[in-house]
Amino acid sequence: MLNSEEAKELIHLGRNAVLSVFRGGKLIVPEPIKERYPYKRGVFTTLLTYPEKNLRGCIGVPYPQYPLWYAVIYSSVSAAFKDPRFPPLREEELGEIVWELSILTEPEEVPKELLLDSICVGRDGLIVDLHGIRGLLLPQVAPRYGWEPIDFLENTCLKAGLDRDCWKDPDTRVFRFESEIFEEVEPWGEVRKIEALNCG
Repeated sequence: MLNSEEAKELIHLGRNAVLSVFRGGKLIVPEPIKERYPYKRGVFTTLLTYPEKNLRGCIGVPYPQYPLWYAVIYSSVSAAFKDPRFPPLREEELGEIVWELSILTEPEEVPKELLLDSICVGRDGLIVDLHGIRGLLLPQVAPRYGWEPIDFLENTCLKAGLDRDCWKDPDTRVFRFESEIFEEVEPWGEVRKIEALNCG
């Protein structure tokens, strides 16, 4: 569990990684940061325009394969420059973008017969996987659109580029995860935690 100051430190690490790309240099990560965040976590970085909060980029690592500090750098740079839905971020946009950082629990597979009853909108994120074709939606997405669990499943299928009913396919595996979500109040500003729903 992170507190807001730790999340702010990680978000600034991600921002500085993006800034270093613009400046043509290599980011030097302080050893204390590596020592504080050596454990592996899945991480997603979401970039939103400020103050409108329109999506500007979102990429991450769903599984805990990198140390947290490195996963934040990787996801921040990828969200800024490699999201195929958007042109690469420009340096002058940095002051008009807020960071949202999602730190994921390890995804767990959900038995098909329990799917609709076990998904908690606002707490769970979803991954669908059909023969290696995957789609992922973060926990904060479904509440923004007022989705029910079936809508969430269908839209995760669509995110993968599959038919909306792909989750019904016997070969489709569905995973859920939770995340700690932190957001900047304003660019380079204070950071607050977005509380997840408690589904009992």
